Amino acid sequence: MGKARLLVVEDDVDIGNMLKIYFSGMDFDVDVAVRGSDALEKTKQVLPHLIVLDIMLPDIDGYEVCRNLRTSMRTSHIPVIFLTQKDERSDKLQGLELGADDYITKPFDIEELKLRVQGAIRRSERESLTDPRSGLPAGRLIEEQLRRIIREKGWALLDAGISHFDSFKNVYGFVAGDDVLRFSAMLIGEVVDELGNTSDFIGHAGGDNFIIITTEEKAEAIKTRLKERFDQEVQTHYNFIDRQQGFIQSPSPDGTTVKVSFMNMLIGVVSPSQYSFADIREITELSAEARRQDTAAGG
Repeated sequence: MGKARLLVVEDDVDIGNMLKIYFSGMDFDVDVAVRGSDALEKTKQVLPHLIVLDIMLPDIDGYEVCRNLRTSMRTSHIPVIFLTQKDERSDKLQGLELGADDYITKPFDIEELKLRVQGAIRRSERESLTDPRSGLPAGRLIEEQLRRIIREKGWALLDAGISHFDSFKNVYGFVAGDDVLRFSAMLIGEVVDELGNTSDFIGHAGGDNFIIITTEEKAEAIKTRLKERFDQEVQTHYNFIDRQQGFIQSPSPDGTTVKVSFMNMLIGVVSPSQYSFADIREITELSAEARRQDTAAGG
């Protein structure tokens, strides 16, 4: 996996810089926000793997930030550790009731905070809550969403996959492949923010496979924009020579090389107006078949 992304929300500049320097040295990708509203905006742009959240902020307090995160389908899974000067039992209980994963009081031991951060991220990954590369909901969280929508009407599920991804990874390596997955997650988030609903769900089902749950009337616009933007912007992940020639040379099992087209995004869409679903496996099977039909149609 790539570096774990940590968002520190702290209005004390000295503490924020200290945590950024310390955790960056521990091989975390660290961003700092000094206001609650900035934290919510940064979280929407790039999902962190964990948030260290001060309660006393200059605009909205940490409780309100946590409440906002927990009520959004897109961010409800992100572990939160409260960091505060308060040491009252009622304050701790309020944070935990809002869904915080842990609570540490200033002045704090930086080693203890490090262990709590690492432990919370490991728990999240062990319980299949998030994919370690994209930070998006995975495994169990996706299944919970599928069980929720199968009883409802008006939704649409988009099953998105990346064609030629394995060939790209064979040529450029797994680090470049992980970069493409992170880019894809960010791009999906931007398109859903632009054209979808605030309650839409985005998940990383594994490998190069992502899902979006939105409303039926939004699905086609999201699909069209996502495919257009991916096809254009993914080219930045290729080197100059490959971009000039318009393909890559990928090794084949017999020792020769074959020409492989650039990656593009293939998307299948299913909804309850098209099909009647008996269980969640039928949703995933039919959406995967719709994605393969997109492949057959040329992507």
